[in-house]
Amino acid sequence: MPVDDNIWNLNSSSDRQHTEAYGSTEIFDATNYTFPRQRIPHQMKEMARDHVLENTDFEIMGGYFSPVSDFYQKQGLAEAKHRVRMCELAVEKSSTWLMVDSWESLQTSYQRTAIVLDHFQYELNGADGEGGVKLKNGEYKPIKIMLLAGGDLVQSFAAPDVWATADLHHIIGKYGCLILERTGSDVYEFLLSHDVLYKHRRNVFVIKQLIYNDISSTKIRLFIRRGMSIKYLLPTAVIDYIYEQRLYTD
Repeated sequence: MPVDDNIWNLNSSSDRQHTEAYGSTEIFDATNYTFPRQRIPHQMKEMARDHVLENTDFEIMGGYFSPVSDFYQKQGLAEAKHRVRMCELAVEKSSTWLMVDSWESLQTSYQRTAIVLDHFQYELNGADGEGGVKLKNGEYKPIKIMLLAGGDLVQSFAAPDVWATADLHHIIGKYGCLILERTGSDVYEFLLSHDVLYKHRRNVFVIKQLIYNDISSTKIRLFIRRGMSIKYLLPTAVIDYIYEQRLYTD
């Protein structure tokens, strides 16, 4: 999986960097990621980063997009190779901390979110905890991995036959979840009513959305199919790629 050297050296001159006293380091995982994504949800990830740095003892080491494989079989999705490339184009020149991991997209079967998080755990912290971030004293500190999700995704936790209860305990209990508020969803009410989320509520962080919008990937794909402009809704490099590859026209 990609690891940007700049990510692991953020604030290297700070007394908080790589010290035992600082608390935990953290990696966001925006797993099961579909595309195209508009500009504003990328700003939501920046809001999540700001919230964590302002309100917790975590130090953000990086964030990953993990596009789903073709076996996700959601209507309207482009091939995984295209979605991976669009994610790369969206962040490679505009972010110092967001990266793309293609492991999930390359799998020959659909991977549940819990399995994808286990993949990040293995790659970043090692099978036996031998990985993580190296401290000044030579020891290694494990990286805390968390799922970054919108309020609409989290509400699907209550949908019948969508999420296995054991997986939800694994995702929220072992890793944790950063939940971005979405228009029309009451995250706090849902958190109170959902047994698994409430049980692991100290491992759940709700982030207030400061910029509201209802633009979605589905709407952008529809705009393309109808021949409507998507200028300024996506990074220019991504728009160029979509038209070059003739994506989402059928």
